Amino acid sequence: MPGPALFDLAGKVAVVTGGGRGIGYGIAEGLARSGARVVLSGRTQTTLDEAAGRLREQGLDAAALTSDVSREEDVVVLRDSVASLFGTVDILVNNAGVNPIYRGIEKTSLADWTNIVGTNLTGVFLCCKYLGGLMAERGTGSVINISSVAGHVGLKRSVPYCAAKGGVELLTKALAIDWAEKGVRVNCIAPGFFETDLTAGMRKNTGMSSALLDRTPLGRFGGMNDIAGVAVFLASEAAAYVTGQSLLVDGGWCAE
Repeated sequence: MPGPALFDLAGKVAVVTGGGRGIGYGIAEGLARSGARVVLSGRTQTTLDEAAGRLREQGLDAAALTSDVSREEDVVVLRDSVASLFGTVDILVNNAGVNPIYRGIEKTSLADWTNIVGTNLTGVFLCCKYLGGLMAERGTGSVINISSVAGHVGLKRSVPYCAAKGGVELLTKALAIDWAEKGVRVNCIAPGFFETDLTAGMRKNTGMSSALLDRTPLGRFGGMNDIAGVAVFLASEAAAYVTGQSLLVDGGWCAE
């Protein structure tokens, strides 16, 4: 098969949770540019509509459906809506998540824990169960779970976040084993620090920004093309023999 054809996603339906902004939007745009029909999902309809509109202005195929991935009933509705509108799901990107609260465990409430783990880990479980389940029934598909460097190393004052992202890493491996015989590949992308609105404050803090970049061998924050390309690879036939893996996209941050 010719090189470019390996990455062609034409005719594929991709659902991207947390797809209205940041990394999720960047991945959705990359998948759409490779030919996929993308469904952006998230909790805020206006944000999703604006994001889908920006993609359509580029001549790309995009739709928007609201869903809170921490709520089982929402994910069931999302699955049914996607099945009704598009017939199937070929690619699932579990990107929806909430940020760390940077608080010691002594000051971390059960509500803090439940909020972070509920979205960052339980949300991945629910989307795999219901949306990924459509793939397993058909015997084909690619699931891409978005983890973090915090799924590989501990971060200070981030116990719930690290626990959730570490859980995503092993959920990925376990599900890859279960679904290999069903023809569904399951992989992880573990991003480092990217140029998004969620890291704007961090990047403006000279001391914090310098410390992060000093530890990053490539010496810069990640851009959307850096992660979109990896997602397109994992979603495509180019990664047909890749499952159960976690790809660190962190500029070398975890290498030290």
